[in-house]
Amino acid sequence: MFSKFLSIDIEKQNRILNAAMKEFAKKGYEKASTNEIVKESEISKGLLFHYFKNKKQLFLYLYDYCVGLNMNEFYKKINLNESDFFIRLRQTQLIKMELLKKYPEIFRFIETSYLEDSNEIKQELEAKNKELMNKGVDVLFKGIDMSKFKDGIDIKKVINIVVWTLQGFADEVMTRKKLSSSNPINYDNAFLEADEYLNMLKNCFYK
Repeated sequence: MFSKFLSIDIEKQNRILNAAMKEFAKKGYEKASTNEIVKESEISKGLLFHYFKNKKQLFLYLYDYCVGLNMNEFYKKINLNESDFFIRLRQTQLIKMELLKKYPEIFRFIETSYLEDSNEIKQELEAKNKELMNKGVDVLFKGIDMSKFKDGIDIKKVINIVVWTLQGFADEVMTRKKLSSSNPINYDNAFLEADEYLNMLKNCFYK
């Protein structure tokens, strides 16, 4: 579908993606201007729509690109030989923080996308995020040491509770951001708060 875009040189691809990322992160999907994107990337509008059918297609391609880049690096860094459930979860938090600091522009775009409420793309984003969550759970919780959990406990339900807790906390952080858009998210504080929840859950479910 994107063969025309992928056939151009990498420098030009990056120029277009960086311009789009900057515009979408700053203004959101609805208010983002393709005129500004082509101006920033130094191409014609006709050429942009030669590569991407419309603004929606460009946005969703960019979202997949940003998430894919982060996930590839994430899985290179995480130690899946670590069998302790909560240590592995803490690894995920530390790696996310590391990637956040390495790719701040990408995370600003992803953050804006997470808060996006445009009907034109909201359904597609929700479907993509649900698929990512399911894949992440399958990979991250494979091979954990079940012997550390309290006897008779339903491990599958424990995993669900932990995932729902962390997801609910992430939703709360984003809601705070939405209610106070002028204040950036303090991710250091957010990760410390998430760690408090992990400690509480560990005390609940481990022997």
